[in-house]
Amino acid sequence: MKATIRVRMSLHDAHYGGNLVDGAKILQLFGDVATELLIRHDGDEGLFRAYDSVEFLAPVYAGDFIEATGEIVEVGNTSRKMVFEAKKVIAARPDISDSAAEVLEEPIVVCRASGTCVVPKEKQRYKKEG
Repeated sequence: MKATIRVRMSLHDAHYGGNLVDGAKILQLFGDVATELLIRHDGDEGLFRAYDSVEFLAPVYAGDFIEATGEIVEVGNTSRKMVFEAKKVIAARPDISDSAAEVLEEPIVVCRASGTCVVPKEKQRYKKEG
């Protein structure tokens, strides 16, 4: 099971000089993807328990469009192991003008992560055949 969201990073998301976006914003996107996956799988938002790994691989700037994808890769009794990837699909081009941007021919992977979410048994509304 997979889920994807696409979001434009705004100046509000920029945290550092040069309109660099804080990596925590990408983790927030992964949290939203995880929530959608849990709702689709269990009918409940569940809880994010922990990240096993997080790799920030390329910078993200205000004006960039980020596509965050997640997938449930393992299902336990109450745990849901997930993997995530965020790609820059449109890049802001402030070097050209203050409103220039371009669709990237090859998206740039900006972050990868894996983690575990939990949905308590009593909140699992969709029973899966095992």
